[in-house]
Amino acid sequence: MGYLFGDILSINETDLYLIGGIGLLILIFYRFHWEDLLNLTLNHDLAQVEGINVKRIQLQYVLLLALMIALSMKIVGVLLVTSLLIIPAAAARRLSSTPEKMLFMSILLGVISVLLGLTASYFADLPTGPAIVMVATLIFLVLLAKKMP
Repeated sequence: MGYLFGDILSINETDLYLIGGIGLLILIFYRFHWEDLLNLTLNHDLAQVEGINVKRIQLQYVLLLALMIALSMKIVGVLLVTSLLIIPAAAARRLSSTPEKMLFMSILLGVISVLLGLTASYFADLPTGPAIVMVATLIFLVLLAKKMP
């Protein structure tokens, strides 16, 4: 059950350092390759013509994503890690008018979901992973009624 739905109590100090390290690598990657990622998102062929090493950027992005997913599975579980990747970004889209704002809002909504999910898990005696995803889903549903910017 811990692997399917996560177990926050199974995290040790090494896991926290790994998560922090991978998070720092991701921030550094975004800092140096944000424009490249936007160009790749908009038009793959044009990005290649502009001199962006498309294969290298894609490989680095996928490797960092895979590392973060592997570490996140211990916290929220195999079944819920995809939800935690998609739902905050979808909710952030409702609040954002630029890709940069969407990135920051997605991070903020993810952090809020985790904190409120941990709180709900503690007080309602719920499994942690599903509580976090439930909070993220509720935030998304509330923002779904909001007009797009």
